[in-house]
Amino acid sequence: MEASVYRVIIAEDEELMLNNLVQKVTRAGLGFQVIATAQTGTQALQLVKEQIPDLLITDIKMPVMDGIELLSQVSQRFPFLRTVIISGFSEFEYAQKAIRFHVDNYLLKPVDEEELREALLKIKTKLDLESEKYRDVFQDTSASPRQIAETLHEYIIRNYDKEINLNSIAHNLNYSSSYLTKIFHQHYQTTPGKYIISIRIQNASQLLLHHPELTIGQIGDMVGYPEQGYFSRIFKKQTGLSPFEYRENKGRLPEAPL
Repeated sequence: MEASVYRVIIAEDEELMLNNLVQKVTRAGLGFQVIATAQTGTQALQLVKEQIPDLLITDIKMPVMDGIELLSQVSQRFPFLRTVIISGFSEFEYAQKAIRFHVDNYLLKPVDEEELREALLKIKTKLDLESEKYRDVFQDTSASPRQIAETLHEYIIRNYDKEINLNSIAHNLNYSSSYLTKIFHQHYQTTPGKYIISIRIQNASQLLLHHPELTIGQIGDMVGYPEQGYFSRIFKKQTGLSPFEYRENKGRLPEAPL
């Protein structure tokens, strides 16, 4: 079977460092292809939306939008995207904030080529395993777009509580992630990423209301958000209430004071 090629976007405001990173990723020879680069977080976010890569490598300190804000937005919209952050030693405490966004690795500047290769190898192993997991389900490349959208829809319903990597599914179908998203949206009027979030929040809401014996952390883990803080942020963004407030108010928004 032909080896997978994994798409990479690199965000770094220093041009020399950026070019150096591109060369090191290419020299690693692990099947990672740099498809775009950016020198601000805003540029990087737009590129991620357009290209939907497998991996984002980003500096912490960048103009317009820094790496932390970039990771925050990316983690909400593209939870399957693998990420590596790069920073100077003096920014270590700042970079630790990125841990809550489930980054795959943290590298210090100047980036050591062998350390970068080791980080890429670990990510490649994860991506290869994910592709293998989807191979039996998403192997019929002759299926119509409707059939593929229906298969993905059914798969999400059955596996919403697990990590679902849309890029790996697309790889197995020889599609781009953007095309997979497009055909899903045509049939269900939402993107796969948004549908995963909605079904997780729906199930979490029912558990919060009808299973008081479960902790908020346990409920988050049961619906696919093992990190409680992240679960709480996503839940509040979708419902307007934290999980605790939702449980206390029986799912109703509190009345505004007169």
